[in-house]
Amino acid sequence: MIADWLLRLTTAQKRWRFGLCFLHLRNVKGYPWNHKRMYRIYRELELNLRIKPKRRLRRDTPDALSVPTAMNQVWSMDFMSDSLADGRSLRTFNVIDDYNREALAIEVDLSLRSARVIRALEQVIEWRGKPAAIRCDNGA
Repeated sequence: MIADWLLRLTTAQKRWRFGLCFLHLRNVKGYPWNHKRMYRIYRELELNLRIKPKRRLRRDTPDALSVPTAMNQVWSMDFMSDSLADGRSLRTFNVIDDYNREALAIEVDLSLRSARVIRALEQVIEWRGKPAAIRCDNGA
């Protein structure tokens, strides 16, 4: 009786696993069977061995990084962190010109707020001019 109900439920509702089947039979249908007995039969029917197929994301291949041919074409910016001996974290914000690998700005503090990062970028732009592009790793 239990096996019939479990097979009917799992064929009708493909996404239902044991928990939903048990709750449906207990609360909706009103059967008094306990969960240990139902799970033993669920395993004997090998309903717990269903392997979920992997959903793979199709991603475009990334373009090769362009090599700049002059200064101020491409800048890279990144955050780095380290910890002090007392456990506090030290953060740095770095801006680098990709053509000659010159460090244009390095901001160091225990916490770097967005206003400070904007101010550092504005100072470098005032000093060197705007770049054609800015690269960042988006936290990866």
